[in-house]
Amino acid sequence: MLNLAILISGRGSNMEAILKTIRKKKIPANPAVVISNKPDAKGLRIAKKLGVKTEVVDSQDFKGDRAEYDKKIIKVLEKYGVTPENGLVCLAGFMRIISPEFIRKYKNRIMNIHPALLPAYPGLHAQKQALEGGAKYSGCTVHFADEKVDHGPIILQSIVNVKDDDTEQSLSKRILAQEHKIYPEAVRLFALGKLKVVGKRTKLG
Repeated sequence: MLNLAILISGRGSNMEAILKTIRKKKIPANPAVVISNKPDAKGLRIAKKLGVKTEVVDSQDFKGDRAEYDKKIIKVLEKYGVTPENGLVCLAGFMRIISPEFIRKYKNRIMNIHPALLPAYPGLHAQKQALEGGAKYSGCTVHFADEKVDHGPIILQSIVNVKDDDTEQSLSKRILAQEHKIYPEAVRLFALGKLKVVGKRTKLG
């Protein structure tokens, strides 16, 4: 069975959506561990309540050294059996840029979710970017992470209409509701072996 790790920095609402879907037996995966780079992340308590083991790898201890930090993360993943052969790593509001070494080791086994229709509006404050850019549509994207930020083969996307009276907060709320649907679905498809990366594209089936 697929061993799943979820990396968070805050509340981890997408983490919660994935874990609850697994509890309903809709995803054939073992939620092995939730890892946070912040010891006070609210998502750690949520994960524990859902019966999932947690670990903290405090990023304050590494002073911006991404490669050394990620080596520590990889050790924790290996401890819980989340390997490049039988594991999946989900980034769920994990506010760190993953090192190239980590990406290469877990090639096409690290998923991320972004609150925009990539390749449009990568980076921080994507919803604000969409509003300021006059977009009529926004949404969210689940993708395999590669060495660029908010980039890599796209797995699933969901479209959200941008309303004339939208604020960053109102648009973010509607996008988040869609994130909670497509991220668990992407994990389910992966667990069932239905995702195949061909070049820069992800094929379903």
